Formats: sequence, structure tokens, C-alpha cells
Amino acid sequence: MAATRPSVEGMRAWRLDGTLTFGDVPDPEPPDGAVVVRLHAAPVLSYLREYVAGKLGHYHPPTGPFTPGTSGVGVVERVGRGVFTLTPGQPVLVTGNYTAAENVPEPARGLIGLTSEFAAVRDTWRDGTLAEKVVAPAPTVTPVPAGLGDVVAVTRCLVPYGGLLRGRLAPGETVVVNGATGAFGSAGVQVATALGARRVVAAGRNPAVLARLAARERVVPVRLTGSVPADADALRAAAGGPVDLALDLVGGATTPDSTLAALAALRRAGRLVLMGSTSAPLPLDYTALMLAGTEVIGNFMYPDDAPARLLNLVSAALLDLAALPVASFPLADLPAAMDAAAEPGAPLVVVTM
Repeated sequence: MAATRPSVEGMRAWRLDGTLTFGDVPDPEPPDGAVVVRLHAAPVLSYLREYVAGKLGHYHPPTGPFTPGTSGVGVVERVGRGVFTLTPGQPVLVTGNYTAAENVPEPARGLIGLTSEFAAVRDTWRDGTLAEKVVAPAPTVTPVPAGLGDVVAVTRCLVPYGGLLRGRLAPGETVVVNGATGAFGSAGVQVATALGARRVVAAGRNPAVLARLAARERVVPVRLTGSVPADADALRAAAGGPVDLALDLVGGATTPDSTLAALAALRRAGRLVLMGSTSAPLPLDYTALMLAGTEVIGNFMYPDDAPARLLNLVSAALLDLAALPVASFPLADLPAAMDAAAEPGAPLVVVTM
């Protein structure tokens, strides 16, 4: 990876085409239905270094050179034709979670700047947020209410928020967050309390992160052992009884043991939402699920209105973004930022422009 000095014209951006390079690219123009956002900060995925190295074979990046990066915060600079309410100068949150606005049962979708199973999506919206500016389709751009200040940590909360919505979390229920010491899991603990969970059981293996989470009100940590029966008992004990909802955000696990423990901790008619990245098959007991009325729900990302709804939680002082630690690096120092983001228990790592 090599850095080059920017010129006066154009903008600086990281480009991935086999190798990752930093340099000048032309200023982008907004096509119909899109805006150009001048970015202030963009989060760095914990697995970005593996992605850049081509080690994530289940991902489908754009062909040819492109700018990676899935989300960020900034200000609208220009708007394309057909954009009616977003205006230049407006502070916004950009997310890479794109679904085509087509009235069909299964519209094309993808994560801009990362992956899509639809070639047309990844090649149409190919460039992400690890740059000074990004072209973003209007549905992925959300105005930030006045007075909120820095909201980049909202990007960490979106994935678990989508899972909690899919699991129909109701105020007063008990939640287990499996993988609570990981990047999205720790944010999931925070979001579950903001949504009114009576108790949140933070399940994971990193004692330092568990100790930090335990300082939060209504959060009880459980350090997992790998024994399904023992861990299920520990989760129930921490919850004060059977669990209403389990949100599985465990990343990179090679066994399903912690997921099975969360499943076993559920009450009758409990719900398990799967959003992690376990590579091992998940064996399910057909009869046990049937008799208990258990729901096992797969979920990808979050609905289009989730960013605005999360920002409303911040505005109402229900979601405290200050509780989510952030580490900042200059855009040019992306290699160091990737290393920091990959560390176990790392804070939200962002690059700033």
C-alpha cells in the first residue's frame, strides 16, 4: 500500500484493484437520484484488512478499481436530478445498505463499497466512503437533526438495531446478545437498553470488554466457556429466568456452541435472530423447536428507515453515543486504522477527512 501526495484538483481516495493505493481521483458528479457528500468521517470495518487481501471468498466486490467503505458522516455538496429534499450544506449520515427501489418481491440489494450478489448493483454503485467525497443514492442518505454533533458511532449501532427490530424486541423483555464483546455485539448491548430491555445479558469471551459493558445499567455479563449446557444455564441465571430474545452477532466462530447456548436459554415462544458470521453448520433439534414454538430468524442488515429512527433515539437522549468509544485516524493512515480495527475488543475505528 502506497500513499501519494494529493494535488489541488480532484479529491483524495483509497482505491482497491488487487492492491490498495491512495491518491487523486476526479471530483464525482451526482447521477440522477443521487447526491455527492463531502465526508467528515468514515468507519473502518474490523475485517477490512482480510477483505482487501481477498481472503473473504463469500464477498462479491466490484470488478476493476473501486473505493471501499460502507458508511460515513458528512455534508451534502451537490444533488442530482430527481433529488427533492436533500440540499447542499445539509449534515447527513450515509449508509451502504442499498436496496433497489423496484416494486418486485425480491429487489436487488448490496452493500455499497463492499459486496453484492447482483453484478449490476456492485458495478453501478461501486465506490464507497474511504475518500473525501462519495456519490450516494438518495435512499442511503439520512439528514442528521440539528444539534446532535458527531454521530459517526450510529453506524456501529445500525446492524444490531436491525436485528432487534426483526426480533420484535418489546420494552420490558430480557435479551441475550451473543458476541457482545465484538464490534457489533457491544453496540447491540447499548441499543437493546435504549429500546427498553429490562435486562441485557452480554455474552462473550473478552473479560475486559465484558467488564466495560457491565458498567452499563441493566447489563449483566456472562463469560462463555464453550459448554452448551453450562453456558445456557449461566445465561438464564444472568437473565433471572428464561430469555425472551437472543441476538446472535458472534463473528468468525468455528463452532456453533455459543449460538446453541443462546438458543437453549430461550423461553417458550422465544426468538433467536441470526446476524453473525459463524462458519460451522447450526444443528437444530426439530422436535424441540416445534414443541417450544421457538423462532429462529435470519436477518440481513436493517430497514431503510433505521438510520432516522436511531438518530431519533439519540435526539431523545435514549441512546448515548458517548458510551461507544471511538478511535480516529487521518484518511491517509488507513493501513494503521485497519490494524487497529482488527484488534480484539477494539473501539469503533474511523478515518477522518
